[in-house]
Amino acid sequence: MSETLDLIKMTSDAASEFEIALGSVRANPTPDAVEALRLLFIGRKGKVTLLMEGLRHASKEQRPIAGKTINTLKQQIEEAMSSLKEASANWALDEKLKQTPLDISLPIDHMAPQGSLHPVSLMRRELLREFRRLGFSVFDGPEADFDFYNFSALNIPEYHPARDMQDTFYLREQPNLLLRTHTSNIQIHCMLNERPPLRIVAPGRVFRCDSDPTHTPMFHQIEAFVVDKNISFGHMKGVIDSFMKAIFGSSMKTRLRPSFFPFVEPGAEMDLQCVQCSGKGCRLCKNTGWLEVGGCGMIHPNVFESVDYDTDTWSGFAFGFGIDRMAMLKYKLTDLRPMFEGSYSYLGQFSRYT
Repeated sequence: MSETLDLIKMTSDAASEFEIALGSVRANPTPDAVEALRLLFIGRKGKVTLLMEGLRHASKEQRPIAGKTINTLKQQIEEAMSSLKEASANWALDEKLKQTPLDISLPIDHMAPQGSLHPVSLMRRELLREFRRLGFSVFDGPEADFDFYNFSALNIPEYHPARDMQDTFYLREQPNLLLRTHTSNIQIHCMLNERPPLRIVAPGRVFRCDSDPTHTPMFHQIEAFVVDKNISFGHMKGVIDSFMKAIFGSSMKTRLRPSFFPFVEPGAEMDLQCVQCSGKGCRLCKNTGWLEVGGCGMIHPNVFESVDYDTDTWSGFAFGFGIDRMAMLKYKLTDLRPMFEGSYSYLGQFSRYT
C-alpha cells in the first residue's frame, strides 16, 4: 500500500516538475531544449519511464491505480511534446530567416578550386568528336550480355581457344549471361537491327579478370566498323591513319602488322609511332619506336552469316582499341590504376575541357 502511495506521490511530483520545465522551454523552444525535455521525462531513462518500471513493486490490488495515474501523466507529456516540436520547427525557421541573406550578385572567387573531367571522359569526348567528323554514328549496347552476342556470333564458338585469351566474368542469374569482354557485342546488336550501309562507332565499359599497371578488371573500349559495298583493307588503313593523325597530330605515323582475331579475316595489329620518342626508340616502346594500340581487320564472313548479311553483296572492316590506353598515351601516364582510385589530387590535374 505504501509503495503505491509513493508512486502516486512521485507521479504528482513529476507532473509539477514537468509543468515548470514546460513553461521555461515554451519561452524559448530551441530544438536542443525540446529534445532535452523529452529525454528528461519520457526518454529511456526518463522520470516517467522509471515510474512505469516501479509498477512491478506495487501490489496487484494497487497497481491499476498507480498505473492509470502514470499513464495519464505520460499522455499529457506526449501531447505537450507534440506541440513543442511544432513550436521548435517554427523557431528554427525564424532563426534561419534572421540570418543575413546571400547576395548572389557578388563576384565569385576565381581562385576557388574548380572541378575537372576524368581523363577517360576527356579521351572519350575527343575520340567520338573525331569519329563523328568522319561520318560515324554512335551505337550503344548492354554491358551484361548473352554468350551469343559476345562470342558465338563473332565466330568464337564454345570450344574456340580464343575464349581462353579473355578471362570472362559469368553471371549466376541466368545461363550464358556474362559481362561483355569487348564492345564487339555492339557490332552484332547493331547489324541485327540495322541494314547496310553502316558506319558505326561503339564506346563502352568492358570487363575481364585482369589487373596490372596497364590493365584493370573494368576498362573502356571503343570499336568502329563499316559495312558497305566494295569495302577494302585499304579503306580501313586510310580511316585508321586519318583518325590517329587527328588525335595525336599530323606527324603521327601508323602501321599494321598481320595478326589473328576470330571475327576478322585478314586481321592485323594497329601500331602508333611512339608518342614519347617519336619513333627513335625508348623505354616506353622497348626501343622499337612503335606502340601497339589495338586490333583491326576485315569482318569475317561467318560474322556476316550470323546476322544474315549477304557476303556476296556486303563487305566491311572493324577496328578497336582501349580508351584508357589512349588516355595514357595522350596524357603521358605510366600507370592505369590511379585513374580508378578516385583521388582528387590525381584527377584534379586534368582540364574540364578537351
